Amino acid sequence: MEATSVLQEQAPWWQRGVIYQIYPRSFQDSNGDGIGDLEGIIGRLDYLAWLGVDAIWISPIYPSPMADFGYDIADYKDIDPRFGTLADFDRLLEGAHRRGLRVLLDFVPNHTSDRHPWFIEARKTRESPMRDMYIWRDPAPDGGPPNNWPSEFGGSAWEWDETTGQYYYHAFLKEQPDLNWRNPRVRREMYDVLRFWLDRGVDGFRVDVMWHLIKDAEFRDNPENPDWHEGMPPHKKVLNLYSADRPEVHDVVAEMRAVLDEYGGDRLLIGEIYLPLTRLVTYYGRDLQGAHLPFNFHLILTQWDARHIERQVQEYEAALPEGGWPNWVLSNHDKPRIAARVGRDQARVAAMMLLTLRGTPTIYYGDEIGMDDVEIPPERVQDPFELRVPGQGFGRDPQRTPMQWDTSVNAGFSTAAPWLPIAPDAADYSVETERAHPHSMLSLYRKLLALRRRSEALSIGRYATVQSSGSVFCYLREWKEERYFIALNLRPEPAAIVPPDKCRIIMSTVDDREEERVEDALRLSADEGVIAAMEA
Repeated sequence: MEATSVLQEQAPWWQRGVIYQIYPRSFQDSNGDGIGDLEGIIGRLDYLAWLGVDAIWISPIYPSPMADFGYDIADYKDIDPRFGTLADFDRLLEGAHRRGLRVLLDFVPNHTSDRHPWFIEARKTRESPMRDMYIWRDPAPDGGPPNNWPSEFGGSAWEWDETTGQYYYHAFLKEQPDLNWRNPRVRREMYDVLRFWLDRGVDGFRVDVMWHLIKDAEFRDNPENPDWHEGMPPHKKVLNLYSADRPEVHDVVAEMRAVLDEYGGDRLLIGEIYLPLTRLVTYYGRDLQGAHLPFNFHLILTQWDARHIERQVQEYEAALPEGGWPNWVLSNHDKPRIAARVGRDQARVAAMMLLTLRGTPTIYYGDEIGMDDVEIPPERVQDPFELRVPGQGFGRDPQRTPMQWDTSVNAGFSTAAPWLPIAPDAADYSVETERAHPHSMLSLYRKLLALRRRSEALSIGRYATVQSSGSVFCYLREWKEERYFIALNLRPEPAAIVPPDKCRIIMSTVDDREEERVEDALRLSADEGVIAAMEA
């Protein structure tokens, strides 16, 4: 057997597996305060095992003032009382592992809360021993901010500190001061945080805004963005050439990876990175010693048509370093849900794409039941981005609404009024309702996950694009004698494609077509995806 085949057959769990993202505030409330918690997640572990995912990634659960709902951390080594206790987390970890589920935590190393003890001490005086843990600069000659770097949430990224007469840098909210990753002490402290959770048994981390960690040593102005226009987020007016994605960041990523490798080869490092493909793939690191999976969000960002997606997949596959493992994401807590972007019919096709492309898929909670974005009344808005830049569609509350479990009050999420509104169609798109219907979105996801789990071709096999035209995107997945042809119609009109060989349909997103043989043209109905087994 050739060496590459041996390596693939011994692939680590995260290459074969599927990750499920949980936004903990919105997954399940167990104590009636309207906010999801760890006990709620524990109570839903059986559902996750039944669904067929392999790992859960939990968005931040650390103590926080919640200026940005947990992404402003005041203590990296504890659990926020809103979510529970360290003992609750240990029970969650044990319960997940007992069911064969891995647990990944969100690691937020770019910034802390301004309530973190480090920052409280750092802003007391310029001579504070903690001062250089953060990024401080004198004013510009006119007394204004040191440079033109913007906050991702609007306005300047520099906040004036009256006590010490300097500005501090915050890439996000002023309540989220950036750490100075050029300081060796910051690195030591943050790697100690990783070890704290690894010692408890976590299986890996998703690293928040990994590409932001190192800033230009000279703090040069960012160049203007020639493509900016009204309607784009304000921070896009400049290109973040000097405020992010600096060459030195790769040393930091390699150091993080080395910490995980101390605990064995099965701990997973994922990086949140919104960059063009050619820059994204550099985060695999030299000799693949960077992030195992630099998150690929291009299915979220690309135009939803067959040729654009086909080109994205081909360019991504071509850009991967040798041995680099791909990954795919359809939705997350920062971007509109797939059903909101393409409609529920196409969301079924997207599910088939996500779970049959080569690479590790990530499912955002609720996508498996077809959850849509929910309109948030102005008086219910929670997201700081929407509050700072209102009315332009940048708010993230619509995709963070509570999970829809059943037809009871508040969709089974909570006995109290939830922190965000429940979708008006929650009764029709709930776990309880959809488990009873063999053709529901939930049933489709579960069938796809089961097929992927038992198929070497779909989990670790080769990928090859099949030339097509019009609205159909199609490709092959192959492993030894096992060969699948996937044809996805990305439009609401019928289409047809000629497979490269005779085949037999084993799954469709819309019809009962199992065992249907295809001798010549494969005819697809509107918004239909098909998986077919190729005949020898």
